[in-house]
Amino acid sequence: MTIQSEPGGGRLDPGLSAIMSERRQLINLAYRLLGSLADAEDVVQETYARWYAMSRQEQDAIAAPGAWLTKVASRICLNVLSSARARRETYVGEWIPEPLPEPAEWINGRSDGITVDPADRVTLDESVNMAFLVVLESMTPAERVAFILHDVFRYSFAEVAEIVGRTPAACRQLASSARRRIGASRAPATPAARQAGIVRNFKQAWEAKDIKALIDLLDPDATAIADGGGVVSAVLRPVQGAEQIVRPLVTFTGRLGNLTILERTVNGQPGLIALQDGAIVVVMAFDIVDDRIKRIWAVRNPDKLRPWTTGPQR
Repeated sequence: MTIQSEPGGGRLDPGLSAIMSERRQLINLAYRLLGSLADAEDVVQETYARWYAMSRQEQDAIAAPGAWLTKVASRICLNVLSSARARRETYVGEWIPEPLPEPAEWINGRSDGITVDPADRVTLDESVNMAFLVVLESMTPAERVAFILHDVFRYSFAEVAEIVGRTPAACRQLASSARRRIGASRAPATPAARQAGIVRNFKQAWEAKDIKALIDLLDPDATAIADGGGVVSAVLRPVQGAEQIVRPLVTFTGRLGNLTILERTVNGQPGLIALQDGAIVVVMAFDIVDDRIKRIWAVRNPDKLRPWTTGPQR
């Protein structure tokens, strides 16, 4: 397995500091499986609770505690994914995976006063960009778990089978199906510098309320999806077409007023945030194809903006 225990005999000391050394890997795994940092943290907390519910003798009988923690966390994620579909059927509007900032932009602390090291958070790479996570949402829970464990975290299909509760051959098929979905949705990569330039141009045109410039930056068949979760106002259904996207966007700016728009990395790619009176009110991720913006994801649900600092931005 890819998760390694602490050096020194290959055993993980059941003390808090040693157990917590697995936290970063577990958070990375659970976020990719669930698309929600809040749910990922809940899963990791439940995983630790199950470890500490065992006696010291039971803990000592586990040859590879890191592998045990991963197996338990993965199974909890599978259960969460299975129930998430029903929850999202009642979700108000569209559900978008929780956006993540660069590690340096994490809130360095929690409401309970415990400082959180950004290193314990999620490592950003292609497997957490918004387009990738949205495709994962279209998969069955078993497909998603098999694909993430094997293709992203490099678990063998024998190990995946033990976690998913299916045969290695069945897990291979699940991962292959998921891989086809990813491949079908993947467009040629746009260099990061070019993406950043297009997003910067979008920001400037948005600030200037230049409708023509905004339309020119979007693919004619572009799609915009907003997620307010019923907590704040947001368009409840995807909006398609450059002009249909741009005019409500300009109206949104005028309605809120006093917006500050900043360039930020969102799930490892160039994105934007908008602040009103110093508080973040929207985080935007972009999918850029052939130098045009093909998709926009705008997250407004305050619960999903929790990882972003709400202090003054620069």
